[in-house]
Amino acid sequence: MKIGIYGQFYHENAGHYIAQLLNLLDEKNVEVLIEEDFLQMIHDHNSIQKEYRQFSAFEELDNSFDLFFSIGGDGTILKSINYIRNLNIPIVGINTGRLGFLATIQKEQIESTLNEILEKKFTLSPRSVLTIETNTKDQDPVFSQIALNEIAVSRRNTTSMITVDTWLNDQFLTSYWADGLIIATPTGSTGYSLSCGGPVITPDADSLVITPIAPHNLNARPLVIRDGTKIKLKVSGREKTHLVSMDSRIATLENDTEIIISKAPYCINFVELTEDSFLNTLRKKLLWGEDKRN
Repeated sequence: MKIGIYGQFYHENAGHYIAQLLNLLDEKNVEVLIEEDFLQMIHDHNSIQKEYRQFSAFEELDNSFDLFFSIGGDGTILKSINYIRNLNIPIVGINTGRLGFLATIQKEQIESTLNEILEKKFTLSPRSVLTIETNTKDQDPVFSQIALNEIAVSRRNTTSMITVDTWLNDQFLTSYWADGLIIATPTGSTGYSLSCGGPVITPDADSLVITPIAPHNLNARPLVIRDGTKIKLKVSGREKTHLVSMDSRIATLENDTEIIISKAPYCINFVELTEDSFLNTLRKKLLWGEDKRN
C-alpha cells in the first residue's frame, strides 16, 4: 500500500499524533511519501527519526497511491485537493486543528480506526469541485487550481458595494448589487455560503448554490441550480479591481473581466466511516449546536 501525507501547519501538541500515525503505518509496511514543507516541519520539531520520501507538487503523484492523508483542519483539506485533482486518490482527513467538519477521524481516533481504513472498510463520499476560467491573457496561478467549497467574488479596498452581472448557460439572470457573490458546492454549503444565509445541501445533490453577500436588495435570495450549469460573472464598481477567491486562495481581477465557473469533470473522494457520515456530523455540529472547536 502507498500513501501520501500532507499538512499545512504543525499544530500545537500534534507531534504525538503525527509520530503515532507514522509508526503505525511503518508497522504495517506501508510506503509513505510526505509533502516537502510538512516533512521539514516534522523534522524541525524532532517528531520522527526515520527518513521519508517526499513530494512537492501534483505532478509528482499518480494513481499508484491508495490513500492521501490530510493532517490538520478543514483548511488543510481544502489545500490537499489540489495535490489529488483527477487522480481519484481517496482523502482521509485527520483533524488536529480546530474545525474538522470535513475530517474522517479525530486525532484521538488514529489508533482505533487506522486498521479499518487500511483494510478499506469504509465508503467513499464523492464531492464535486469547481474550476474557473477568465478572458484575461495573464492568468493568475490560482485559476489553474480547483475549489472544493466555493468560488466567490467580492469588493476590494472599498466600502462601496459592487455589481455582479450573472448569466446561467449564457442566459442573463440578474445583476446583484452586494458586497460579493458566492458560488458554492454542496460541500461548501455548510461554510461561507451558510453564514450568508445559504441553504445546507447534502454532498450527493447535483446542485450548486448562488449566494449574495450582504445584498442591497433584500429580495435577493440564495438560488440553487443544477451543477452542470455554466455560470458567467462580470463585476463592476467604483474601484477598478475586485477579488476572486477559490476556497482560501485569493487573486485580483480587473473589473469587467469575464469569469466562467464550471463543475470539474471529476470528483474528489472522501473516506467516510459509518459513524462519521455527513448527516451525523451535520446533526452534531449544526442542527443541534454541538460544535466543539478545541
